[in-house]
Amino acid sequence: MGSVSNRVGIIGMGLLGGALAQRLAGQGWEVIGYDPAVPELGGLTICGSAVELAGRCNTLLLSLPTSAVAAEVIGALGQAVTRQHCILDTTTGEPGEMEALGQALAKRGAAYLEANVAGSSKLARHGEAVLFLGGAAETINRCEALLETLSAKRFYVGPVGAASRFKLVHNLILGLNRAALAEGLAFAEALGFDASDALSILRETPATSAALEAKGGKMAKRDFNPPQARLSQHLKDVRLIRQLAEEIGAATPLSDAHQTLLKRAEALGLGESDNAAVIEALRRGKL
Repeated sequence: MGSVSNRVGIIGMGLLGGALAQRLAGQGWEVIGYDPAVPELGGLTICGSAVELAGRCNTLLLSLPTSAVAAEVIGALGQAVTRQHCILDTTTGEPGEMEALGQALAKRGAAYLEANVAGSSKLARHGEAVLFLGGAAETINRCEALLETLSAKRFYVGPVGAASRFKLVHNLILGLNRAALAEGLAFAEALGFDASDALSILRETPATSAALEAKGGKMAKRDFNPPQARLSQHLKDVRLIRQLAEEIGAATPLSDAHQTLLKRAEALGLGESDNAAVIEALRRGKL
């Protein structure tokens, strides 16, 4: 049994939460998890409830599908959350809802920090993802050892809410890079080129990219399972991007088209597949 200072509870043990749990456990942290949909994960201790977890861990890390779910979980914890607790939230959510969550926790005396993850579950598992931090400097200092274990690359972008906004900027650009790669490879195939051969050439040209390195092989080989990041989760992010853009009057015509593409891929039954499966929306006929 580790010390309380070296113990962390993780609520949400899906692709990202599970990867973060494995990263921390591999670096000597005592990790305790809770997720009603994940009864076990690589020998890690799993609690029977979130309330039990909060009673055992002063540091809680949230990795949930939406900010609405995060708010629901924190609401259900009720008085189990105290002044002793520090909550790090990796959820990619609606910025206003994240701000409201931070304010609700502040009323209970608990510290709250957005720690949005830029990178796949594979990168997170190896400590190679990037963190965008939103919150108070003293909370960052309090969690420094944990944050250092999770990632060597961390960027403070402002108060609570700022990290969620910047994560959407990141996901907009990354997603469009991935969509452009998918369109290019589908176009190459339609012209009679082998996708793998095309990748080998493109990798040596100015058209190469991080998206090509991460997803090109998956697209060429139709290797979409198990996923590193689910397509439906990115569709959720694109909807958030368009919602926020509409609120502030920003133009996002490419993201509008991207949403249409992702919705078609989801309709094809690919929502739970890797986000590289967006190429199938282009391979399988006109939109």
